[in-house]
Amino acid sequence: MKSRALREQRAKLVDDARALLDSAGDNVTDEINAKFDEMMAEADRLKAKIDRVERLEATEDHLAQRIEQRAGLERISTDEAEARNEQENTIFHSYLRNGLSDMPMELRAHAQGRLQSIDAAAVQRYVNAQSTQSDPAGGYLVPDTFQTELDQAELAFSGMMEVARIINTGAGGDIHWPTANDTNNKGRILGENTQVTKTDVSFGAVKLGAYTFSSDLVLVSNELLQDSAINLDTLLAALLGERIGRKANEVFTTGSGASVPYGVVPMSTLGVTAASASAITMDEMFFDLPHSLGRSYRSRARFMMNDSTLKAIRKLKDGDGRPLWQVDLQRGAADMIGGYAYTVNDDMADIATTAKSVLFGDFSKYMIRRVAGSRVLRLNERYADYGQVAFLAFQRMDGVLIDAGTHPMRHLIQA
Repeated sequence: MKSRALREQRAKLVDDARALLDSAGDNVTDEINAKFDEMMAEADRLKAKIDRVERLEATEDHLAQRIEQRAGLERISTDEAEARNEQENTIFHSYLRNGLSDMPMELRAHAQGRLQSIDAAAVQRYVNAQSTQSDPAGGYLVPDTFQTELDQAELAFSGMMEVARIINTGAGGDIHWPTANDTNNKGRILGENTQVTKTDVSFGAVKLGAYTFSSDLVLVSNELLQDSAINLDTLLAALLGERIGRKANEVFTTGSGASVPYGVVPMSTLGVTAASASAITMDEMFFDLPHSLGRSYRSRARFMMNDSTLKAIRKLKDGDGRPLWQVDLQRGAADMIGGYAYTVNDDMADIATTAKSVLFGDFSKYMIRRVAGSRVLRLNERYADYGQVAFLAFQRMDGVLIDAGTHPMRHLIQA
């Protein structure tokens, strides 16, 4: 109910902003533009609030599903599964606040079962930062609740992870994902006593590895660690997840494939070249770019652009004065551009000469592979003289566009 009221408030604000532009006609002054942009900024703030409310509800539903799934796998009741989850959360919370050496005796034995070591080179890398009582360099394999909050933080700061297809694997070995292009092959009509013709399918494969993404060090004061009123799990999940999410979004958007994953922009195919280096027209967005994509992909396609490009597109209208940008009141319904959903991704290029400023395609064809299980490392001694403890998160991932030769992703490039 709360999200519905927020949606109605936002829709009214958008209508008022449009009325402001309509009343100006062809005499849109800088003052009117500034007022319009201010109203759109408020609409964006409301949208972010709506997203948070709905994401919280989705997280609660997800955790409930994970408890049911665990109950089924371990052949226990949902109450017992929930109790085990709570126990793991208690152990992890104690690990964050105290470190392994200072955890209560009854929790330490359980924690040691979840501590994971990694290769010898990584252990050596951190040996100078840790005392002999510090936790193994591999860090602590986080429980479901923390992982869910970490995932939500990554999603909130990673437009690509909101729309790409994500697969989780238990191990980190290379995956060779098969592709096949049979779009140019047709059957045929046979005459009497005629042998059938063999037509081969063109098979290929793309490789998904596992790059290690790091949050970098997050420093937390001992006073904050000792303050039981602070929800340390949520705080760290936000800080660590946002950092990994920002880096993941950057490389999954623009990565060159050289020691980083291939980003979706470099792997996309030319859809339309804009007539201008500094603007996008209604026809280019509504007709040219969507129709550059094959019809089989168009039903699942969406736009992607950064916020400044969206700001320009919001002002586009057709010949009858109807806006290209549309707002929907329904719960969970996305705003639309020309009838297609869109994602704001600030790692996309601004409108500028030769910039690939807009993507349009089936983003489920961009695949992100994650090695299941994030790890959190606690460094006790490295910043002890500052009265601080350092935390560090790792997540192994890779990404690639699955293109069998039919080009499911198109870009608009400025002149």
